[in-house]
Amino acid sequence: MSSKKPFEPNFKTPPEAFCKEEINKLNSNGLRDNLHQEFRNDQPDISWEAEQLAKSHGIYLEFNRAKKDPKNKEWIYMIRVTVPGGGPINREQWRTFDELSKKYTADPQGHTSLRFTTRQNIQFHWIKKAAVLDVIKSLAEKGMNSLNGCGDNTRNVMGCPLSCFSDIFNANEWAHRVGDYFQLPLDPFIEIFEIDPNYVRRPGESFQYGPNILNRKFKISFSSVYRDPKTGKIIPDNCVEVLTNDIAIVPIVKKDKVTHFQIYIGGGQGERNEKASMATLAKPFAIVTEVQLLPTLDAIVHIHQEWGDRQNRVWARLKYLVKKMGIEWYRDQVTARLGFPLGKPNHDHDYGDRHLHLGWHEQPSNGLLTYGAFIENGRITDASPNGKLQSMVRDLMEKYPIQLMITPNQDILFTNIPSNSKTAFEADMKNYGYGLRNGKIYSNLRLHSGACVGRDTCRLTYTDSEKFEPVLIDQLEKMGWGDLRESIGITGCERQCFRPATKTIGLVGSGLNRYQLKLFGDETARYQGTPLTSTDGEKIYLRSIPREHVATVIDALFKFYKQSSKNGESLGAFNRRMGPDKIIQYLKDIPATASLVEKIFGTECVIE
Repeated sequence: MSSKKPFEPNFKTPPEAFCKEEINKLNSNGLRDNLHQEFRNDQPDISWEAEQLAKSHGIYLEFNRAKKDPKNKEWIYMIRVTVPGGGPINREQWRTFDELSKKYTADPQGHTSLRFTTRQNIQFHWIKKAAVLDVIKSLAEKGMNSLNGCGDNTRNVMGCPLSCFSDIFNANEWAHRVGDYFQLPLDPFIEIFEIDPNYVRRPGESFQYGPNILNRKFKISFSSVYRDPKTGKIIPDNCVEVLTNDIAIVPIVKKDKVTHFQIYIGGGQGERNEKASMATLAKPFAIVTEVQLLPTLDAIVHIHQEWGDRQNRVWARLKYLVKKMGIEWYRDQVTARLGFPLGKPNHDHDYGDRHLHLGWHEQPSNGLLTYGAFIENGRITDASPNGKLQSMVRDLMEKYPIQLMITPNQDILFTNIPSNSKTAFEADMKNYGYGLRNGKIYSNLRLHSGACVGRDTCRLTYTDSEKFEPVLIDQLEKMGWGDLRESIGITGCERQCFRPATKTIGLVGSGLNRYQLKLFGDETARYQGTPLTSTDGEKIYLRSIPREHVATVIDALFKFYKQSSKNGESLGAFNRRMGPDKIIQYLKDIPATASLVEKIFGTECVIE
C-alpha cells in the first residue's frame, strides 16, 4: 500500500544530513548553551534553541492553551522530576514538593497541584519562569532532580514500586541502578542552576553519551514478580506495562530466585498523524545473567546512539531501527560490542498481567503495611470532587512514619505503615473525602481507567484528556457500566502518554473535542490495540468521534460484549474474537452509532 511519505529512515545518519535539533545539540557545549542566562533574563519565554536543550534538564516550555490571543501567549513551564522506580520519597522530600507546589503552581482558578505520571515521575504545572530556578535548586537540595526528565536521553527508569519489599526480586532497586547509570552528565546541570555539588550524588559508572546525546527519548522498564501470600505461588507482575518501552527487562525465576533476565527491545506507543509510524510492543531479544545485564543494556543503547535516524525525528526511536533491520541484526551488533554470546530468548515467557496494587498489602521484607491509594489521573489537588488530596497526602506524610511511592497507573503507595495504625490510617483518609467521587464509591471502571495531562498544560495535545476522563466515567456509570473490570485510556494526542492502546478501550485525541477509537487491547496490558480498521486494511472507522458521542460508542461496545460474550471472556478477548468487521457491522446496524461509522478514513500512512 502506498503512503504519503514512505518509511525511508536514514540510519547511521551522516552529519551533513542532521536535522536542526541534532545540530542544536552539537552546538550546545554539552547541553549548556546559554541556558544559564536565559533562565535569568526578563523574558517570559526562552529561545527555541534553549527550549530544546531545557528538555533534558526536565523543563518544558508551555503556554496557557485556554488564552485565545496567539500574539500574547501566557508562557508557563512544566518541570518533570525523575523518580526511578517511583520512589521512595521521604517526609522531608514530600514536604518540599508540597511547599513548592503551594508557592508556584496556581492555575488560572487559583488551585495548586502536583501531577504523577505513567512513568512514575512528578510534574509541576503552571510554573512561571521566575520560579524555575527555585524549584529545581530546592529539589536538588533534597536529593531529587529533574535531569533526564525529558529530552533525547534515557527517561525515568521504571520498576514496580511494591517490589522494594519483595523477598524474591527488587525491581525498584534495579530501576535506581540503571537510572543512575544512564543519567546525563551532572556538571552542566549544576552550572546552569547553580546547585551546590555537595547535594548531588554522582554515580560510580555512567553511560558515555555522544556530543549530541541520543537520537530521541529512550525508555527502559523492569517488570517484577511477587509471592502470593495465600498460595505461596510466584506471580509475574507487569504493573509497568513493560513491553511498551524501548527496552523491557523481565526477571526469570528458578527455585524462588531470579537467575536470569529476559530482555525485549523496540516497544513504543507514540505515533504521528499523517506520518508512516506505529505503536508496538517490544520483541524478545535475549536472555542474560545478572552480571551481563548492565553491559548488555549499555550496548543496546550505544548501538541505537550510533545507528538511529538523526535526520527524521519521527523515525528516530529504537522501534524503527528494529523494524527495518530486524532483531537478529540488532543481536549481532550487540554481541560484537559485548564480546560474549547472548542467550536466545524464550518467546513463551510469561511477563504477567498489569497489576494496580490498590488497597492493603503486607510487606514481605518487614511485616509492615502498604496502602495503594487511587489518585484519578495522578492529580494531587484539593480542588477535586475526589476529596482534598493534596492536604491528605501532606498530613499523612507528617503524621505517620511512612514513605511514598508512585505507581505506573499514577496512583500512590503509602509504605511502611505500622500494622496497628491500619484503622486510624483509613479513618484519616476518609476525613479528607478519599474513596469517593461526588459522594459515590469509586467504581471498578474508574479504578482501572485514566488519562494523560491533556490540553491545558501540554502544547502537543489537540484536546482534553485528564478533564474528559472523569466526566466520561461519570456518564458510563450512569449507564450502568461502573462494575465492569475493564479499562479506558485517554490521551490528548497520538503520542499516547497514558498508553491507551494497551487498555481495553483507547481514545486518542485527533482534534479539538474529537477522539480516535483504538480497540483490541486488554486490561491485562498484554496486547497492542489498533484503530478500528477493516480486515482488508483499506478503511479506518471512528477516527474522529465528537466528544459528545464517545459515551454512546462505548455504551454500544459494552452492550455488544454483554450480548455476545461467552465463557467469561474479557472485553478485550471478545473484541479480538469478533474481529474488526463484525464490530463495524454491529455499530452500523444500531441507530445510536450508525451515523458515526458512516465517515470513513483511508489508511494512507502505514509501515509495511
